[in-house]
Amino acid sequence: MGHLNVEIKARCNNQDHIRNYLKSHEANFKGMDHQIDTYFRVAHGRLKLREGEIENHLIHYDRPNQEGPKQSQVILYKSEPNSSLKDVLTKALGILVVIDKQREIYFIENVKFHIDTVKSLGTFMEIEAIDSNGKFGNEKLYEQCQHYLKEIGIDDKDLVSVSYSDLLMDQLS
Repeated sequence: MGHLNVEIKARCNNQDHIRNYLKSHEANFKGMDHQIDTYFRVAHGRLKLREGEIENHLIHYDRPNQEGPKQSQVILYKSEPNSSLKDVLTKALGILVVIDKQREIYFIENVKFHIDTVKSLGTFMEIEAIDSNGKFGNEKLYEQCQHYLKEIGIDDKDLVSVSYSDLLMDQLS
């Protein structure tokens, strides 16, 4: 299943502020998920296996590294916990890096919010405006991201242009 996604990632030193905003706007809380994202070595885009209690997917995506809202083309494959998929991908491609995080997941309509605590990296938040069926279009997704950036009060200096995998690899090198 593929979809269009416009997203932002930002450092977040006040997760309670984000939680309070989401609760006051009646966001649908999906739960707290301990997620292990294993990134594999690939020639194009990014490929990761997400293993969690709520979300379990093999995810391929192409996204530019830039601050602010950025468009991604995402393909999701629902995976089964404890399958041999990770072993197959590890043997075939090799592991690039592993991200360990605690993630709170919320939704307001088609917009997904993450409040993340990432091992070795710190605290972050993400906004993902998702168009899974062509209903919204790229322009509307950008508008939604910009709206929530402003509403929540995310400072430009806190925006992160790269993935958690890039941040951790930079830290390890």
